[in-house]
Amino acid sequence: MDEHRIIGLTPSELMERLAVGERWLIVDVREPWEIAIAAVDTAMAVPMAEIPAHLAKLDRQEAVAVLCHTGVRSAAVAAWLIEQGFARVANIEGGIDAWSVYVDASIPRY
Repeated sequence: MDEHRIIGLTPSELMERLAVGERWLIVDVREPWEIAIAAVDTAMAVPMAEIPAHLAKLDRQEAVAVLCHTGVRSAAVAAWLIEQGFARVANIEGGIDAWSVYVDASIPRY
């Protein structure tokens, strides 16, 4: 069932979906020092280790796209969110690094 699988989206694909009106909550699971270097303005910043403590702030019916540096931590968090009953979860493939290359070159790479 698609609703129980992680959706893999590149930053460009996510931006295309947002441009046509799809609503996605972007959750950035990187550490504060990483977000200080490079950030997506519209993302909710919650470090990976703090996701369980912030679970109540997230709507299980809302589409959630998880972002990290390169896509590894975000894939783990996305899988965990699916286990917690979230209906629509995407891993942003390539993370903020790919976002910097393909969507917004003003975001620094590190």
